[in-house]
Amino acid sequence: MRIIKNTILAVVALILLVIAHYTLPQHDVVRVVNTYQERQDLADWTRIFWSNPDDQSGTLVNRDVQFIQTVRKKSYLFGFIPRDKEGVMVYRNEDTGWRWPPYFKFDTASLQTEADDLRSTPENPKWAVITHYGWRNELFSAFPNAVAIKPVDGPRPTVIPWFNILFFVVVITLLLFIRAMWRQFRERTIDPALEDTRDAWEKVDDYADAQRGKARSWWRSWTGR
Repeated sequence: MRIIKNTILAVVALILLVIAHYTLPQHDVVRVVNTYQERQDLADWTRIFWSNPDDQSGTLVNRDVQFIQTVRKKSYLFGFIPRDKEGVMVYRNEDTGWRWPPYFKFDTASLQTEADDLRSTPENPKWAVITHYGWRNELFSAFPNAVAIKPVDGPRPTVIPWFNILFFVVVITLLLFIRAMWRQFRERTIDPALEDTRDAWEKVDDYADAQRGKARSWWRSWTGR
């Protein structure tokens, strides 16, 4: 039973971590090389990787999407440890509106203009930190969605993910609080109830033993054995 319980908890925790990794903001150090707009088909299941900022967008079978092409500085541990290697990364630039995830992004046009202004060449690079959520998957044509871009002085800026730190601190605090409340509730309510039930069963068992003893005595008095 304990193995089943731990397995279920591990699966739930893994699902929540995957959702958090897709939804929480991530920061990449990039050099913008181009921006463009392209019509995308949204008629199959991969539309889950595209934004639906309003009711109308959810009914369209295709629409124009803006993209930002970059050269990205690779890193370890989600950007905490920079590397010298570079790789290409393409971001989509879509509004999220009032829907999930709750970035409340309505400035797609302004962000595209900012990205255009940061275009540069390897000989004269302009570096920027682009904030995004989502994943890049070439098989499913999935692109991370850019939500902000900010110029920086060089390819190794100090980026501290304050929101993610605060998010996990709040989540861990809530989990510890809920765990403490549950333990207190169990000690005050469930454990005494179980103890009362156990005592009641013991009394019933003792009563049954006593009745069996009386029945044996009565039987011996009549049969002599």
